[in-house]
Amino acid sequence: MVERHLGLAHHLARRYADRGEPLEDLVQVASLGLLKAVDRFDPDHGASFTSFAVPTILGELRRHFRDRGWSVHVPRDLKEAVLRVEAALSRHGGRAPTPAELARETGLDVESVLEALEAAGAHRALSLDAPTGNADDERPAIVDTLGGEDDALARVRDRATLETLAAGLGEREREILRLRFEEDLTQSEIGERVGVSQMHVSRLIRTALARMRLAAQARPATRDAGDGLSSTPL
Repeated sequence: MVERHLGLAHHLARRYADRGEPLEDLVQVASLGLLKAVDRFDPDHGASFTSFAVPTILGELRRHFRDRGWSVHVPRDLKEAVLRVEAALSRHGGRAPTPAELARETGLDVESVLEALEAAGAHRALSLDAPTGNADDERPAIVDTLGGEDDALARVRDRATLETLAAGLGEREREILRLRFEEDLTQSEIGERVGVSQMHVSRLIRTALARMRLAAQARPATRDAGDGLSSTPL
């Protein structure tokens, strides 16, 4: 009986061939369902073996996807909802049914259908080594398109350099530069804060920047920007 109905197991396994599992594995699962059907079938109940075997095999396939065919953890009730929605989708062929139609066919509410559609992608994770296009396009792998220049890192290096250069300034000069370039105060506001005139603030800023420029020019070209980092903030 098993040999006579292996074709049925293959046919039912192919229904799930587009869900990321190898067809060979699905055939094995369907064949296991067929064996269970043979073991449990009772001809005295009056039903044909095929009508008994089909739901048994499909149940085995659904359990396989529910319990093993997921790349990330998904609650069991959501897995079952996904399988019901996917089964309903397969009956529509190429036409995309509305969530309301799927809800009527599956007995779920529309919100559960939408949640199941979102969770369906968890059946399998996409490898970072997968190409970004068709395999024949010779496009880069997904991993090769991730990441890039980090502008924040460049700002950290620049700040480290500035702190090093500012280490040679006096405390008042460093404070004036901080108020000007970090707090974005005007020269008049800085003068009120530190108790000097706006003209004096302007002269102090020019002098401090000139000293930092000279210090930068005097640094060895191969010296790392983080060497000699001062603990005193700019």
